[in-house]
This record gives sequence, C-alpha cells and structure tokens, in this order.
Amino acid sequence: MDKFDRIYQLHRILAGRKTPVSLADLQERLGDCSRATVYRLLHVLEHYLHAPVEREHDPDGFRYRTDTAYELPGLWFNAEELQSLLVFQHYLRDLEPGLLGEHLAPIAARFDELVRHKRLGLGELGARVRVLGMAARPAGSWFGALAGATLQRRRARIRYHARGKDRITEREVSPQRVTRYRDNWYLDAWDHMRESLRTFSIDRVLHAAELAEAARDVPEADLDRHLASSYGIFAGRANKTAVLRFSALRARWVADERWHPEQSGQLLTDGRYELRIPYRDSQELVMDILRHGPEVEVVAPQALRAGVADALRRAAGQYGA
Repeated sequence: MDKFDRIYQLHRILAGRKTPVSLADLQERLGDCSRATVYRLLHVLEHYLHAPVEREHDPDGFRYRTDTAYELPGLWFNAEELQSLLVFQHYLRDLEPGLLGEHLAPIAARFDELVRHKRLGLGELGARVRVLGMAARPAGSWFGALAGATLQRRRARIRYHARGKDRITEREVSPQRVTRYRDNWYLDAWDHMRESLRTFSIDRVLHAAELAEAARDVPEADLDRHLASSYGIFAGRANKTAVLRFSALRARWVADERWHPEQSGQLLTDGRYELRIPYRDSQELVMDILRHGPEVEVVAPQALRAGVADALRRAAGQYGA
C-alpha cells in the first residue's frame, strides 16, 4: 500500500472500533509497516485531516473519540497544496522541447499518477480546473544556454535586443538567477559592462554563449535587496513609495490583492482603499495602475501622478475630442 491507501485503511480501522487498537495490531493491518510509519500516519490523520484521534493507555492503543462523528474529507488538499499541484502539472506538461524534458518526464508521470489516485478524489482535475497564462511569450532559443550557465556558475556573452530603446548590445554577464514572472522568463545577472545587477527578458536574447570564466557570485542578501525590494521585475532597490487610492467599488477586490511583499494598505472612512507600494522604476507600476482606469487615483509621488495623467491624456487622444 502507498501512503494514501494506508491513511484510508487506518481511517477505516479506527472508524469501526469502539475500543483502542494497539500499535502492533495497526502495524500488522497496515501491511507490516514500522512503528515510525504508523506514528507518521496518525500524525497526518490528526493534524492535517483533523480526525479526532486519541490515545488510550488502558489498554494501550488508539481510537477515534466517541463523542465525534468523522469521515475523511472528499478532497485531501488545502488550497495552497492544490494550487501548487496544478501549477507544477501545468508547467511540466507545457515544457518546450529540449528544456530538460527527458529528465523531467518521470516527474511529470508521477504527478499524473498522483492526480489519478483513487483515494484523492482528483479524477476530474484536468477537465474541471484550468491554468491560463496571461500574455506569455516563448522562452526563446537561448533559454537552455542561459539556464546552463546559471547552474554551472559560468559567465555568458549575450547579444540582447532591449525593447524599450529598440537597441542591440553585446554584454558579458554573470548569471545569478533564472526567474519566471507573469508567465515569462527573465535572467537576473551581474552586467560586467554596467558594473551592476540587471534583469534581461530571455526571449529578447538573440544569441548566448557560455564562457569558461567563472561567474561573479553576488550574495543572496544583495540579490534580494536589489531584485525583490522594488515593484515588479524592473529591478533596483526601492527609493520611492507609490500611494494609490481606489474607489469604494474597486476596493472590494484590491484590498485582498498582493501587489508587493512590503505593501501596506488601509480602508478609508469613505469606503475607498489606500495602497502603498515601494518601487524604483515606474514602468510596470504605471501599466498596472492604468488597467484600473477611473477607479484609482495616484496621490503620490507627484512624478508618478504626472506620468499616469500624461498616459491617460495620450490614451484619450487616440479617440479624438
């Protein structure tokens, strides 16, 4: 029996008894498993599936409390576990050819086997739950080379086309991390030409070659401060705080959203919601503000407020007077 079968069998044993079942009896009835295995299963049953397990000492053994009726839940996963399972299954199925596919195929098969397990009630998972990507771009031809350089801790030479400036440059970089963000892949790297940390869209890399020279390692704490402190993927240590006020209607949604790990928010007396977000580069933040249209106002800083107002004026200009 596997773990899920044993949990199910343990529940059936305890649910059908009014007197305690000894540890030795449980070991035998669960397939001659060890004492440690029985204790682990009892722990899962009690602490994760909230079964009313109690230990009796006269005689020594385990049973369900007689004052509580209990059945195993139809779905054993909590929301976070189910979301993780779905995301892993989605990404493993949609891997592009050549991206470690041969090595990850056994893992994908194991996920499929888990989903089909008769004890978990997940048989309809594929048909009833979907994971939809938003504005995803193909990883490009050089994902493998850059991922390899990152894992092997080697420098890389890249030819990069920056969308914003529409300019192609040659860079020597020390890859630090490969990041999946909003369904797209990015390379966080030390740029030896700029002498600073930079983030590159991997799909905009026109060519990449791993070099023999060892990569420069940036301490994890420095990476987190530089790449995770400011808003979105546009890296840099946050040096400004955006203050946004959402209408009472939109507050019903935004108050429950997590835009940034270090955000703060409060409901105002008139029902509006005020959100404060640290950032450095406003490019991505402005895009997210604009999608809320007239339901949000930028209170501060003035430069961000002016930038959003200018973007709105130019957008309105597309439709004439």
